[in-house]
Amino acid sequence: MPLSPAASGQAIALLRELGAAEIAHPGGTLLAHLQRVQEQLAVWGARRALQLAGLCHAFYGTDGFPAALLSLDRRAELAAAIGDEAEAIVYLYASCDRRATYPTLADVGASFHDRFTGRARTPEPQLCRDFAELSAANELDLARIDPSFREKWGAELLALFTHFRPLLSQPAWSACHAVLGPDPLPQD
Repeated sequence: MPLSPAASGQAIALLRELGAAEIAHPGGTLLAHLQRVQEQLAVWGARRALQLAGLCHAFYGTDGFPAALLSLDRRAELAAAIGDEAEAIVYLYASCDRRATYPTLADVGASFHDRFTGRARTPEPQLCRDFAELSAANELDLARIDPSFREKWGAELLALFTHFRPLLSQPAWSACHAVLGPDPLPQD
């Protein structure tokens, strides 16, 4: 079920206040990308906290998009807008050292490497599933919007999401295969 305007209102207001509507991003602006990611998660049936995290996943920057809207010492501001559970997903997503984490993320007891602290930890299984689902929604948005991105990264992303398959919902996995597979479905 998609987020209600009341549920997303504070987050969108904060995103606008911090300039997300002016930051260039494939397919338009960072705000437009974030909204598409949230909408994709809603289509897949994600719960409220994960949808809010999808809407806000770039607040602290990411390993692939370093532009941060908030510094880590302001995490409480984001938590006040979207709730503690959603903010924890946003932090996990932003903190991921992809090179160190991706190869084993789907393994039982896998280490998650935090690029902010340099420490490794083992997140709860639900957080790993949230991370994988959010990663898929994010990358699929880019692949749908930018054919050159899909051409350059599609095979590698399909391999990654094939590895993440045990963590992904069926709708997310189906979308990964449809968009990134050898014969991707035409994009509107």
